[in-house]
Amino acid sequence: MDEPIIVINGHRLHTGQAMTVRVALQTFAIDLQRDGLGDDEHGRRMTQHYLAAIEAINSMIADTPVAAG
Repeated sequence: MDEPIIVINGHRLHTGQAMTVRVALQTFAIDLQRDGLGDDEHGRRMTQHYLAAIEAINSMIADTPVAAG
């Protein structure tokens, strides 16, 4: 898998850094799916919102053009 191009505050991450962010995001998603953020209404809503945001980011990652170099 080619890593996404990720820019933070104008700094483009190198491949290893982008991979770290991508893997951390996926690990967080797995944690959320398994454990959530609590059984109360707030925890359930936050879990849903985080998972939706991760899904949107994953869609962007899937559409990321291959970087040269």
